[in-house]
Amino acid sequence: MAGKSGKSSKNAAKNMSKEFFEALALFEQERGIPMTYMIEKITAAITVAVKNSTGCGDNVVVNIDPETVTFEVFVNKVVVEEVLDESREILVDEAQAKYNKMAKPGDTVGIRLDTREFGRIAAMTAKQVIRQGIREAERGQVADEMRSRDQELVTATIERIDSRTGAVILRLSNKIELPLPKSEQVEGETYVEGGTIKVFVVDIRDGERGPRATVSRTHPGLVKRLFETEVPEIYDGTVEIKAVAREAGSRTKMAVVSNDENVDPVGACIGVRHARVNQIVDELGGEKIDIIKYSEDPSEFISNALAPAQVVSVEMDEENPKACRVRVPDSQLSLAIGHKGQNARLAARLTGYKIDIRPESGYYGEE
Repeated sequence: MAGKSGKSSKNAAKNMSKEFFEALALFEQERGIPMTYMIEKITAAITVAVKNSTGCGDNVVVNIDPETVTFEVFVNKVVVEEVLDESREILVDEAQAKYNKMAKPGDTVGIRLDTREFGRIAAMTAKQVIRQGIREAERGQVADEMRSRDQELVTATIERIDSRTGAVILRLSNKIELPLPKSEQVEGETYVEGGTIKVFVVDIRDGERGPRATVSRTHPGLVKRLFETEVPEIYDGTVEIKAVAREAGSRTKMAVVSNDENVDPVGACIGVRHARVNQIVDELGGEKIDIIKYSEDPSEFISNALAPAQVVSVEMDEENPKACRVRVPDSQLSLAIGHKGQNARLAARLTGYKIDIRPESGYYGEE
């Protein structure tokens, strides 16, 4: 009977180990948390639980091996002729009778424990640590995924709209929810629950509950990433975007340069029959986009930036290296300045220069 009982216990333990590893594999599949990570946390939890319930110290050994479907817990004890510490030592006679017939003083024997003997407190401790480890793993996964999206263009689903703050709550994945604040929304755009939207991840900041992302529909980076997606020459580095200035929902100016003399950077961005740029204009709800050629020559760059107006001359300010005076034909003064000063304002942002625009004939009283 004893033999059958021992065999039955071994089979039960084997079946329990199999179910344990099957559960971990299923958890890895559903939650995406690596089995190795969970085993590490479970090992630590059980070690603490055994120490607390048995009074053992660092002589607890937990062996969890998915390859051999092994789940064992041992307490290592030193074989001695006189026991002074029961949690760490075992008599020679007992060691030889129960664990190793050849044991002698100074040897170490491993005493297998039945996990059912840990008690309620030990089990609760293990569960608590395991849950905490799982939460940490999920937070770590979310953090890694979010950091990988920093400064990138992402497509998200519109989950809901906060009626109090006006923020649009976006769902990036099963685990990531992002708010699109009112301040980062384009005026006039409408958002429909269940629809999809492209946003630019401005930055990722660490908080008490993990990393928090700031996403935007107004950031110039959104336009840049859209062009990288739409224009292969930008994606492969043949054409480079040097600067972007934007007033979201209204107008954008973008300066580009070609690293291949045979490729026209402006033409590549516009595409055949404006197909490429129109695709981006549609994504931005009709926002106008001026694509101009970048130049290392400040005068030429500033002239290009003021398009569609023609520039007669550019005079750099000797006292202020980041300022200049530009003259345009009298008939194009309002065009150069733009509606409410928008064209001049965007050109200044694009080039980094303070631009003083004047008519070719000069103002009254001007020398």
